[in-house]
Amino acid sequence: MQLNKKVLEHAYEAIGQTPIVRLSRMTRDVEGEIFAKLEYLNPGFSKKGRAARAIIEEAEANGLLSPGQTVIELTSGNMGTGLAIVCGAKGYPFVAVMSKGNSMERARMMKALGAEVILVDQAPGSIEGQVSGGDLQLVEQETQRLTVERKAFRADQFHRQGSVHAHQFGTAQEAWEQTEGNIDAFVDFVGSGGTFAGCARALKGLNSNIRCYVVEPKTAPFLAGREVSNPSHRIQGGGYNMELSFLDDRSIVEDYIQVTDEEAIRVARDLATKEGIFAGFSSGANVAAALQLLRSREIKSNILVTINDSGLKYLSTDLFDADV
Repeated sequence: MQLNKKVLEHAYEAIGQTPIVRLSRMTRDVEGEIFAKLEYLNPGFSKKGRAARAIIEEAEANGLLSPGQTVIELTSGNMGTGLAIVCGAKGYPFVAVMSKGNSMERARMMKALGAEVILVDQAPGSIEGQVSGGDLQLVEQETQRLTVERKAFRADQFHRQGSVHAHQFGTAQEAWEQTEGNIDAFVDFVGSGGTFAGCARALKGLNSNIRCYVVEPKTAPFLAGREVSNPSHRIQGGGYNMELSFLDDRSIVEDYIQVTDEEAIRVARDLATKEGIFAGFSSGANVAAALQLLRSREIKSNILVTINDSGLKYLSTDLFDADV
């Protein structure tokens, strides 16, 4: 990891340049390698700090954000945490709108960082801790209402190109240099699609033979065009069963990989006990998908994944203390 060579003026300036770890213990029974980029070591403990910083700085550069203007965003918690850090440093009041189905650690962390947090009731029939597309629609409606009411700047992580640029010009470029270009494939559990689109664009630009796979919940393979049998899966942070503007170009998608809740949980636990990496559901899903590929069509490949956020954000859930 490259160290900053000067004293920083604020913590958000430390976003990026995260290390990569070879998951040597988890790949003992397969042929190939998994390179895990530790995005949970960013300030805010997730990859979303990258997108938060890029969206705000691009909005400033383009004159879309006025000094002191309120910033608002729909979030499952990680984007909101990143925005709370960046907005706090730059003097923008920040409002996070989140479903009550997300873990409460995230809401508490955003409040501690100075954000106003508005929690939205889940849709009828939804299960606590399992955020569905219907839940997200309710959060979106409230976010739209508040954006107008408060004359706020909507960070809009599902549409603003900063979500893509942060990974296109940051995450992927760093990973390429760290691995000396030894990347054959990339897998990503998709939320907004910004990480996948940014990394896929950059990696394919560096080597057109790199194969990029979208990861979805087994019961909600919406992007793959398959039947959604249960939208209320347990993998927080993605699998929302909705069209994503960042994935309009399907030519960058090699294929779609499905992961069960149980696989994501089991692998997240293995990451902690075998590799010392304490991460959340979606990170478990990423590594589970990579292991699937190393046992099938990507035997002997080097697969890049991101470790998206910290397991500390899930201590109120059953991720680490209950039977799967």
